[in-house]
Amino acid sequence: MGDVPRTLLKLLCDRDRLSYRQFEKKFTDIGNRLFGPDPSNPTCGETQFRRWTGGKLVHLPGSATCQILEAMWPGYTAEQLFGSPPEIDPQAPAFDLEERVRMTARKAHDGADATAAASISDTTIDELRDQVVTLAQSYHRLPAVMAYEAADSLHSEIERHRDRTQIPVQQQELIILNGQTAALLSVAAFDLGYFKSARSFARTAALYGESSRFVPLRAFADGTLAYIAYHTGNTTEAVAKASRALSYGGLGHIAQRRLHAIQARSYAHLGDVSSAQHAMQLSEEGNRDRHDDLHDVVGGEFGFSDERLAMSNSTTALLVGDPIQAEASARRALSLVEQKAHGDQSAHVRAGAAADIAQARLLADDVDGAAEALTPVWEVPAERRNTGIVLRTARIGRHLARPIYHGSPLPRQLREQIEEFNRVSPPYRLGPPVPLLAIES
Repeated sequence: MGDVPRTLLKLLCDRDRLSYRQFEKKFTDIGNRLFGPDPSNPTCGETQFRRWTGGKLVHLPGSATCQILEAMWPGYTAEQLFGSPPEIDPQAPAFDLEERVRMTARKAHDGADATAAASISDTTIDELRDQVVTLAQSYHRLPAVMAYEAADSLHSEIERHRDRTQIPVQQQELIILNGQTAALLSVAAFDLGYFKSARSFARTAALYGESSRFVPLRAFADGTLAYIAYHTGNTTEAVAKASRALSYGGLGHIAQRRLHAIQARSYAHLGDVSSAQHAMQLSEEGNRDRHDDLHDVVGGEFGFSDERLAMSNSTTALLVGDPIQAEASARRALSLVEQKAHGDQSAHVRAGAAADIAQARLLADDVDGAAEALTPVWEVPAERRNTGIVLRTARIGRHLARPIYHGSPLPRQLREQIEEFNRVSPPYRLGPPVPLLAIES
């Protein structure tokens, strides 16, 4: 057992198992991401690192250094990081023990697997598959930064095992698993505002799906490429990608309704109202007895829940100019979310649906109603404010900036609140400038 951490920074470094060299590399990388590769960027020597983590700092470092540290651990301010760690929650030991048991089990398994020398056991593939399923199903509970790091680590682990086997069946399984992690990396990169990287990861996932003949993965990747396309202004490409994915055979009901919802949004951005409405109708229909091994069996982020469908269609309704349908769909999404256990509720869906209701009310010039609808949005922690939420609120901010609202106190207050809300979000703090072209599903 080591000494009791004197700062929250030390506690977080210990929790994340960051040595000085790992901390320094991460500090430098995020500094380059925030300020560009400039020799004048802040640095952190080992002696300085010991002072920071040892509680020996008298004054906070410069603002640039504080920005980097806050980006390393979204949700914490520099004052909190250099301050004393919070009081230990009485429930924390149970969670700590659960994490220790999980880590010990994984280490024990890795040790046993190493004895297999130049081959891998089917048990190893089962373990990797379980980890992919766990990440997919817990994605909605994680900040995008943590989800990205977990998927990146898992992707590397699967690739390492691919190099250890020449058995075709095992290679096939590992290719599919690597494709699934690439798909999750694409979603996480998108949530962080890295559209170009998200596209690259989605194409990688599609290639894995094609080479493994795993059609549901190809369909999921093409659907992701479609919504990336309409966010970046390539509406014709978005329609083509979604339509191509729908042409694949062997897809279950969930896969098809996700693709129809994306197709509807693509048509809406293209200005084809009738096709968008037809695609929305198709997304609500279909044979619920049809399943596939990705969207249904793995599920989680690969699924497309009823509340997510309702939220997506509410946004499409806004784009085609139907605020009544938009608010009805968004209210249904909120109702479905509230029916779930607290740990299964999606902050993304709750905030997205609330923002859509606010936008629908603004279209009827109901600013007070919009302000009321936005209440759940402000409750989203900074580290959970992904691209979808940022784009929706930014759209509302642009509406409130119209000349008709100039001089009115409530619209001005909401605009300022939206600007501050988005300013500390990961897409603005960690990602490149977000092109506010559309609203995420």
